[in-house]
Amino acid sequence: MALGREIKRRLRAVVAPLIFLSLVGYFGWNSVQGHHGLVAYSQRQQQLVEAQAEQAKAQAERDIWARRVAGLRSSNIDADALDERARAMLNLADPSDIIVQYGVKDKLF
Repeated sequence: MALGREIKRRLRAVVAPLIFLSLVGYFGWNSVQGHHGLVAYSQRQQQLVEAQAEQAKAQAERDIWARRVAGLRSSNIDADALDERARAMLNLADPSDIIVQYGVKDKLF
């Protein structure tokens, strides 16, 4: 009888800390490895950096296209630039153009 009481007493003394340590372990693991933990946070930060770089790249490309489109508007079109671009795209030259052919560049080394 006394042995049974001693076992129950020790078991009661062990159960509460064991439950507490289990809860601390569970929440500790989730704070590091869970969906909203430190590992997921660092992954989200890396994704954010990549997304910001992609956004900056897209913004720069959009600005380039905006400048090119603005140059084609009838209110401020540059006739020389339009003519130069058309000739380059069509691979044509005007008979009155002076064409200077460059030779092979000499290597310095």
